[in-house]
Amino acid sequence: MLEKNHSEFETIDVPIDAGNARFTILSSRLLRLEWSASETFEDRSTLVVKEREVSPTHARITRREERLVIETEHLTLTYISNGEPFNQKNLTVQIQDNEAEWHPGKADPSNLKGTIRTLDSTRCPDVKLPDGIISRSGWFHYDDSKTPVRTEPATKDGGKWVSPPEGGDRLDWYFLGYGLDFKAGLREATRIFGKQPLPPRYVLGYWWSRYWTYTDQEVEGLLDAFDHKDIPIDVMVIDMDWHLEGWTGYTWDKRLFPDPELFLKDLKERGIKVTLNLHPADGVDPKETAFGDMSLELGRDPENKETIPFDCTDAGFMSAYFKHLHHPHEDMGIDFWWMDWQQGTDSEVENLDPLTWLNILHWEDRERRFPDERPLIFSRFGGLGSGRYPIGFSGDTFIRWDTLEFIPYFTATAANVLYGYWSHDVGGHMFGEVPPEMYTRWLQLGCYLPILRTHTSKHDEAERRFWQFPEPFTDIMQERLRYRYELVPYIYTENHANEETGLSLCRPMYHEHPQTDAAYHQPQQFYFGSSIIVAPITLPRHRLTSDARQSVWLP
Repeated sequence: MLEKNHSEFETIDVPIDAGNARFTILSSRLLRLEWSASETFEDRSTLVVKEREVSPTHARITRREERLVIETEHLTLTYISNGEPFNQKNLTVQIQDNEAEWHPGKADPSNLKGTIRTLDSTRCPDVKLPDGIISRSGWFHYDDSKTPVRTEPATKDGGKWVSPPEGGDRLDWYFLGYGLDFKAGLREATRIFGKQPLPPRYVLGYWWSRYWTYTDQEVEGLLDAFDHKDIPIDVMVIDMDWHLEGWTGYTWDKRLFPDPELFLKDLKERGIKVTLNLHPADGVDPKETAFGDMSLELGRDPENKETIPFDCTDAGFMSAYFKHLHHPHEDMGIDFWWMDWQQGTDSEVENLDPLTWLNILHWEDRERRFPDERPLIFSRFGGLGSGRYPIGFSGDTFIRWDTLEFIPYFTATAANVLYGYWSHDVGGHMFGEVPPEMYTRWLQLGCYLPILRTHTSKHDEAERRFWQFPEPFTDIMQERLRYRYELVPYIYTENHANEETGLSLCRPMYHEHPQTDAAYHQPQQFYFGSSIIVAPITLPRHRLTSDARQSVWLP
């Protein structure tokens, strides 16, 4: 391939108009491609593409009649302005790094996949992951045409709202070309999908979670047991039984927590952070203590005992939702919310996923209320751009060996969509008892996951207290939990660096060795930061020999 004469390039920092089309050079590897029948273009951010900051880039622009050629150091775009929407006859992009060529509609069988919304009730080996940003083909194409946009004016609490994009026949695409330089591809992708922000240090410690009807005294007793065993714990997750009966609730159940303020004060004195489970889809029931305030805020008669419906597309409702249902609990001592998705995928705004929108709104509310703290939410994956809002909850998995075997691949592959903070139910969720050997293997892997959080379903035999298991498993589990805390300085340092690079703590082997074919065939191992390779045991011991094996590739 002929080398480009860079001496003929000039610095470009503005969009390039071409009739019905507009092209923006975001960097030498990243282009925005727009087409509009009415020649009007969208400049507002969307729920997925938050930023489009143009980096002044050396490029050469050549026009000859209807033909436009845009050349950068890494890409050459050719467009024929014939009035038609983008298609394989009027648009191509060549990638300098690997001499590949892309055109609209081109399939990519070499894509290395991304991640999914949830592993709820799935048999993990059957999970089919969608395409991600990283591909051995060396390119990624993203269609943002129908994504809702952020709108002005701002809401009364200072936030932008959301609406469908401008109507009409239009395309809004992004093309990223990186060859086999996957690290460059991820770094450039952060220009549009955003960086993965560094979470508070405490999230890197141990989280205790169990779906169980705890009383305040039982929670305190559990923490006493951890103290007695000399095992650190940073986060107490209180599942949905903190509130009155029902999926949705905002009022403490005083039968279990007679004095919530005193309870939370005691946990704070222990140095424990607290998150509460949240299912908002059923709205606000008249039994809630905040029902009257919510009704007045929304112009409703409090004497009308009809449930206030949940509507995340109504700015007035959401303002009251935060003010009366969440802020009082945060002032009492709740550090962040576990949004345990129950909202479906549709809303009153076309193409607006309630999960994605709630993640954004909760994150931005925390930013406004606590500007001196790093925001934090705990929720399911809401699509590309979700890496801006950690932490991820992967859902209710089955207690099976094949679930454990799938987790290393699933966690690392999420790095291909800038989603590096998955939190799994360590031990599995459904149903019942976890074998001691399996739980031990889960905790051994858990040391090397972005978040270490044990969890399980509400079942009498669903034990997660390591001291309730027989030896030698108890000692091994105890040692692994302590070892996690030895790793925290390393993890924190790696996460801090990754905020700028686009890399994730857990990442596939091919991110570091893209030129080596063997790196693409190691689903059971991953890089844990830049200096550790992890290949966990995820299968049971052999019944006769009592050994357990794992194949490891050392580059």
